[in-house]
Amino acid sequence: MHVAVAHYPEGAGHATRMLAIARELEARGATVSLAGGGPGKRFVDLLGYDEYVPTPVDYVGDYQGSGGLVDTLTGSVPASARRVRDLYRWLRREDPDRLVTDDMFAAMAAPLARVPCFVTTHNAPGFYDDAVERAGAAALTAYQRGVARDFYYPTVWPRASADPDGVTRVPPLALDVDAPVVGDPDVVVVPSTYSTALDESVARLRGAGRDVTLVGGPEWEPVASMLPTLRAADLVLCPGYSTVMEAAVAGTPCLIYPFTSEQRGVARLASRATGFRTVTSPAEVERAARDPPASRPTRTAPVASPRPSSTDNASALSKHCDASAVTRAR
Repeated sequence: MHVAVAHYPEGAGHATRMLAIARELEARGATVSLAGGGPGKRFVDLLGYDEYVPTPVDYVGDYQGSGGLVDTLTGSVPASARRVRDLYRWLRREDPDRLVTDDMFAAMAAPLARVPCFVTTHNAPGFYDDAVERAGAAALTAYQRGVARDFYYPTVWPRASADPDGVTRVPPLALDVDAPVVGDPDVVVVPSTYSTALDESVARLRGAGRDVTLVGGPEWEPVASMLPTLRAADLVLCPGYSTVMEAAVAGTPCLIYPFTSEQRGVARLASRATGFRTVTSPAEVERAARDPPASRPTRTAPVASPRPSSTDNASALSKHCDASAVTRAR
């Protein structure tokens, strides 16, 4: 079986979670082709894959940056059409049996290329307070539910009213490959592409005597997977949901410091689960680090082991994909 795996280009975490699925599919005997681009491509490269890079988009940077709606309409919107075109052409060249993706534009390209599509994303309209963002997320969720053979929704939180209808809840996804533990981690701080302003929090933690490992800092060496380092840590501080899922899989307590609209929505829901707490200032980070959340996050989806395992979780999703009665319409 040939499976196309496409990841969204905004932020690195989209690539790592889709790489977890790709590797599990390969372990089950599938041939995998990758596409995506963006900051996550460095993880693709570290694992020795070649991937197709379609036209990039940056809705978070355009809309939540200084340009707002004007930059979005003149930047990401026309880039979106080009990305759909590029991914359609890629799918036609690869001719896969099915597509697994967290990229809305790959989900748009799939029916045009007559490739059965499986979507996996946590994004939901209930995350957003802004009317434009909420309406956009609602339209995309409805569309992806309509075109996908199944819509996988990876969560670390209990069921909530913000969760979309008509989706299949799955456990958190994380890339688990052989990688060294970086340093002797106490607190691991993982900035995201759109929320790097954590310097004051790092300074406060170090001033309080904590040993801080700053991902992407001057002493950081890139690794293929963050999980070994997060498993060895006592505490994680991050804004992005991919690291939230990795912390859940690692079993390490996590402080979520959101900066973007989507991150604030995730933080509201994830803080309802054991093992997570939302912080909104460096002073709050320092206080929460002295009294962190419980060390064992509560999961809402069953896995084989009592502690969440990224292998179990990616395996469950890929097994579901593999077992689904999917035949390509030609």
